[in-house]
Amino acid sequence: MKVLLAAVSFASGISGLQRHAFNVVRCLLLREEVAEIHLVIAPWQRKLPEAAGLPADRRLILHVANVDRGSMQRNLWYWEGLPRLAARVGVDLAHLSYPMPLHRAALGCPAVVSLHDLYPYEIPANFGFPKFLVNRMVLRQCLRDADAIACVSDATLAMLKRYAGTAVWQKAVRIYNCVEPAAEMAARSPIPGWNREKLLLCVAQHRRNKNIAVLIRAFQRLLGSGAMSPEAKLVVIGMEGPESGKLRRMVAAAGLAARVHFLHGLSEPELQWCYRHCEAVVSPSLTEGFGLPIAEALLAGCRVVCSDIPAHREIADGHCRFVRLRDDSADALASAIAGILIEPKREPVPLPQLSAAVLARQYVALYRRTLKSPSWATASASDLDLTNASAGNAAKQRPASLEAGN
Repeated sequence: MKVLLAAVSFASGISGLQRHAFNVVRCLLLREEVAEIHLVIAPWQRKLPEAAGLPADRRLILHVANVDRGSMQRNLWYWEGLPRLAARVGVDLAHLSYPMPLHRAALGCPAVVSLHDLYPYEIPANFGFPKFLVNRMVLRQCLRDADAIACVSDATLAMLKRYAGTAVWQKAVRIYNCVEPAAEMAARSPIPGWNREKLLLCVAQHRRNKNIAVLIRAFQRLLGSGAMSPEAKLVVIGMEGPESGKLRRMVAAAGLAARVHFLHGLSEPELQWCYRHCEAVVSPSLTEGFGLPIAEALLAGCRVVCSDIPAHREIADGHCRFVRLRDDSADALASAIAGILIEPKREPVPLPQLSAAVLARQYVALYRRTLKSPSWATASASDLDLTNASAGNAAKQRPASLEAGN
């Protein structure tokens, strides 16, 4: 079996999408049935496979797409360049690591897409107007034309059933993200000026659904109440995004510039250093497709406080302190954090359902079934929720100008 895995995206540093793609590679390399894995990245991502520690294996063949960084150029590459590359290297199946324009008729082999979330429907504020309409359009087109959909959680699969017609969600299965205990930790702190102060850690992009503003207000309350020492730090690790300016202004206005650090582009060992040296990991998200930082924190033996949402419950029920977050929940979040800080340190929690060996079997089973039935039922353009359906049919002819889940 020869598989093409497309991981071209805007990010030049490690993000959740790249980590997912590289972990799929690790899973597939465990299976003898997989003869070749053709991993496709962008020119600005050349260093990421090595930084992520992908193993050297003769079956892993790296391709650098001839594409510019603009949204239109990347979308056109998926629409036109991906089918050409698949034909040139003679793969049996193409796997998109996240939804992008899919020219199924030109591809010449079955297509699987990983679905991480339904943010364009759940929380359009992540994208703003009118971008969320275009993101919906791209998402609709890709899910309609894919032969199979691999949802990263039951929570994502449930959201797909909510917004999609039967012909779409019947193509979907749940295959978790791969998360395993880290083998390496950095020897030094990646936090500028760290002098052994107590740390709260949040791993999140600067997007509306991550709810970082509420965490900053909760941290301010913890400092003011004495629940954390005045020298304590809040470290937010994640790519910048639409909320970045607002968050930085908020920190400056609160006089917390020396206490709150926004970091991105950390290596896996540096991220592990943060997990193992923090007092607690906090994830106050409004919605998630999969609680990746929660899983990593549990494997590292962290105390965890997180919002009470389905994706978090699915991964961490019984192992975290859950808090219901409403319009202004800084007090509730601060109380939950203060409560967990007086609890003993935790032991690492095994999560065998997220292991590479388990997920490798599931991916191969999905690929086999897809190869045997390349004519999976195709949904009509009306099979996804018809709110703003006027944006829908254009993606059938040409790719949209913005990508979903960038």
